[in-house]
Amino acid sequence: MENRSAKEIIETFWRIQDEGDYTKVVELFADDAVLVDPFYGTFEGKAAIAGFMAKMNEVMQERDTDFVVREIAGGGDTAWAQWTARTPNGDIEGCGLYKVKNGLMTYYKDYMNAPK
Repeated sequence: MENRSAKEIIETFWRIQDEGDYTKVVELFADDAVLVDPFYGTFEGKAAIAGFMAKMNEVMQERDTDFVVREIAGGGDTAWAQWTARTPNGDIEGCGLYKVKNGLMTYYKDYMNAPK
């Protein structure tokens, strides 16, 4: 994976996420990665991120919510994705910022618009 650009890694991230098991994306994170979620806070390290992804499996199913990626762009060590969270109460638009080093995600932060 080391020769893959950030965009390629994030495309892989979204393909795995679309399968519905968030815990499978953990393999794409570096041991010292940081993930920042606007609702649940900051998770530092692969183990903390794995715990968060397990929680996401439960929460997204309970809330009948899923994500659809609209666009992924970037290259080198930085990429971003525009996405939509589809919820029973309507869609929420957002985007993610990703940093990659040596083929692994080192930083991931989501931003989203306020629900209507």
